[in-house]
Order: sequence, then C-alpha cells, then structure tokens
Amino acid sequence: MKKFFAILLCAIMLVALVACDTGAKEADYKLGMGVVVSMDSSKDGLAQVDATVATVVTDAEGKIVACRIDVAQNKYTLGTDKADKKFETKMELGSRYGMEGKVDNDGNGVKLEWDAQAKAFEAWVVGKTANEVKATELQEANGHQIAVDKDLLDAGCSMQITDFIAAVVKACNDEQGMAFKTAGEMTLGVAAKTTAAETTDTVVKMYTDFAAAVVVDGKIVAALNDAIQPNITVDAEGKIVDKTLQGGTKRERKEGYGMAPVKIDNDKNGVTKEWFEQSAAFSNFVVGKTAAEVAGLQTQEAGGHQIAVDKALLDAGCSIQITAIKAVVAQAANNAR
Repeated sequence: MKKFFAILLCAIMLVALVACDTGAKEADYKLGMGVVVSMDSSKDGLAQVDATVATVVTDAEGKIVACRIDVAQNKYTLGTDKADKKFETKMELGSRYGMEGKVDNDGNGVKLEWDAQAKAFEAWVVGKTANEVKATELQEANGHQIAVDKDLLDAGCSMQITDFIAAVVKACNDEQGMAFKTAGEMTLGVAAKTTAAETTDTVVKMYTDFAAAVVVDGKIVAALNDAIQPNITVDAEGKIVDKTLQGGTKRERKEGYGMAPVKIDNDKNGVTKEWFEQSAAFSNFVVGKTAAEVAGLQTQEAGGHQIAVDKALLDAGCSIQITAIKAVVAQAANNAR
C-alpha cells in the first residue's frame, strides 16, 4: 500500500510539473518608436506637415515581432482655418481618406485604401531586422518610390514607402526604447494627436504628440511618448518664408531641447529634468495601468500648466504639462491590435 501511494504521489507531481511547463515562457522584448517629418508639401497659402510615426516591438535577436504605422498629415489653410481645427491621422480617417479604388502604382489591379496598404506593410516587416528593412529595394512608378518585392505588392501595398522604411528603421534603433518582458499575448498600438498651438497670421504651429503602447491582458506593459513642434512662418501675403523643426522630435533633441538649464520645476520639489527624461518618467509611470486609468490621471494647475497630482510621478521628475501626453498614450493603448 505504501508503495502504491508513493507511486501515486510521484505521478501527481509529474502531472503538475508538466502542467506548469505548458505555459508560454517569459521573453525579452523592446518597444521602439520613430518619427519622420516632412514640410515639403507646404506652399503659399497652405501650411502642411506630414509626420510618419512607426512603432515596433523587437525580440532579443533584433527581429520585428509587431509593427504599427500612422501618418499625421496636417494641413492649415491660411486665412480660412482656425486654431481649434480638428486633425485626424490617416489611420483614423480609414475609408474616408479616399485612396481605395484609385491608386495602383504597380498595375496589378489591387487598389486598396491607405490604411489597408499600411497594414500590409506592417505585416510585411515582421520577422525582419532594421538592416533588412533599410535595404528594401525600391522602384519608381508614377512618380512614387514603391516596393520591388512581389509579396508586398500582391498584398496591395503599392504606394510610396520611403517614409515608412525610415520610420521603422528609426523605431528599431530607438536608443530610448523601453525593454520589457512578457509571456502573455501582446497587442501594439500607436497614436498621434495634433493641435494648432498658438497659430497666428504669420506663424502656423501644428504641434503633434505621439505615443506607442504594448498591452497585455488590458494593461500597458511598455509605453513611449514623443512630440514635434514644427513652425511654418509666412509673410503678409501668405507666402511661406521659413519652415523649422528645430532639430527633430523632443526626445531626439535630448539636452538640446533646453528645458533643464532653465530650471523648470512646476511642482517646486527641487527636481528639474530635461523633457526627454520627463517623457521617460511618464512612460515608466503608466506601466501596469489601463488606457482608462491613464486617461483619468488627475492634474492640477502649476506655473500655468496642468501637471500631475500623483506624487510618485512628480517625484520621478515629471512636472511638465501632461494633458496631451496622457491623452495620446491612452489613445495608443486603445488602438492596440
């Protein structure tokens, strides 16, 4: 009898060990984000900023396991539009963007909407490294630089992809990306929100905030946020005289953004950090939160800014205005797919 129970106990333990081993194992990943900006389409009477944002999750070998892309194509007609103009990204416009049935640069008969073509590109880069994406072969068609790869063209992506490639490569090589571990099934989202900040008759300021979020079981496991502040200056006749991005995104400018030297300390706790450091503090703070919890973060007025109420975030050095940041991070988490 004792021998029987000993055998039974061993069998139970073996079954338990097997059951424990059937679950997915935790793996190392990195979230990165890249933004490519062009103001080349601006012309007299029209200020235009095209900002392509890509976010990727790469594995320990540097291979892309997920990619999301969007474009904030922001236009401001001088003398007509107002500072409170509403902007939508190409992915948000969806079928309203109006490309479906019209664009077939490779002549294969497939004419998809912009969002469908972008999703085809997102799927196509999965499994590739930054160098492999960078080496994507291109060809000229109807004045556009499109892919040579037949699989991508057959999937319906025959639009220009130069900025897609550049943004994905930047995302893969993002030195400020966030490392994370997970064993769960992840989804990835990206978002861009634009406001015509302080736009006047002589300067158009279409400022855009970006965010990326990895979500597992409804909670954020990794996040990033960034922003651009392009200024387009016009003269009294509405002619464009200057287009300035001031050296790239706020994260890319790092100490060059110039926030820390002027000792900005909105909550008066003695902690003064550069914008990219405050951005990282916010991204770290939202890990473990849901999109609703991020959107619902309480703010308070300080120094003319709406800053966080949460002491942990303030103590981490993030005392900048967070209204746009929390909104775009929450949107990225809601966009995760």
